[in-house]
Amino acid sequence: MNTQLIDTLNAVGKPTETFESPDGSRALLLPYGGRILGLFAPDSDENFYWTHTALQSKETAADFYDSDEWHNSGGDRTWLAPEVDIFFPNFPITDPYFQPRQLDPGNYEIERGAGGALRMVNRLRLMLSRSKREVAVRIAKEVGPAANPLRHEAIAARTPGTEYAGYTLRTSLYWEDDNETDEMPVGLWNLVQMPHGGDLLMPTHVRAVPKIYFGRIEEEDLIVDDHLVRYRMRAEGEHKLGVRAVAVTGRVGYLYRAGDDRWSLIVRNFFVNPSGEYVDVPWGDTEDMGYSTQACNVNSQLGSFSELEYHVPAIGGASGQNSCEDAAAVWAFRGPLDEIRLIGKSLLTTNC
Repeated sequence: MNTQLIDTLNAVGKPTETFESPDGSRALLLPYGGRILGLFAPDSDENFYWTHTALQSKETAADFYDSDEWHNSGGDRTWLAPEVDIFFPNFPITDPYFQPRQLDPGNYEIERGAGGALRMVNRLRLMLSRSKREVAVRIAKEVGPAANPLRHEAIAARTPGTEYAGYTLRTSLYWEDDNETDEMPVGLWNLVQMPHGGDLLMPTHVRAVPKIYFGRIEEEDLIVDDHLVRYRMRAEGEHKLGVRAVAVTGRVGYLYRAGDDRWSLIVRNFFVNPSGEYVDVPWGDTEDMGYSTQACNVNSQLGSFSELEYHVPAIGGASGQNSCEDAAAVWAFRGPLDEIRLIGKSLLTTNC
């Protein structure tokens, strides 16, 4: 575990919690923002996730958290969709883009459960820009173990130089007022932020047609075949794409260099239900729904990181639901490139 990061956050009044799995994997929770800020393999202090550069010292961290800017600490976070309703207060005017502070960082409180389970809960009210209605919701996030998915496979004996860490994130969303279920739908939106410059690998059931939300993605950085979308996330600026629920398999990986002779592969395994209402839409076409999985490349004044994003079918509106629960696993591997490629071929695609 990275004690420097923990000490820095404690020093600036942002205490952390640690969840340790039976296999020794450790997840660093930051209740400020409801983040899983770090993921660490046993006996390692090397974080698989991106964290804001301001967290490298107590002085810069204090300045960062004292500022009026959005406090994007990094790691695994939960937002809500549709983006156009929650982050554009004057939509269809797209300026400003503003992260509601009651959502992020929110007011997450730690709840402890049986067996060492840690739960972060945030109760908040949000104004939806298109309907001009306020809704009250509750977000709950619980972290649990996720054993190495390849532990019983023959490949385990062929990858002795690779370390593993993982966790399961159970996320829930509830209406706080029963009469709000007729309002415009709202859905969970989970994402992880990872070091910039890697390749995102998205297996698909059929040939997908990625939708570009913003930015211009060069042809050589977006490679699509019948059963895979490969997005080379290396460009300067900010870019985002989405893929429809009917195409994606519910498993996405991100491969990046972790050192001179080591590589990391982060895989998120999540449930996709094309019958559900995926309500996040491109900013310029609010009738174009159905996108469950997204990727965002950021290499700008906001930082340098890559985001792997997925959505959960919405509650409220036509869904008739007043709550939902989601469970997704993160599996992270670090080791020699030849071993990481074997793992990628087993979990994602032969083109890893």
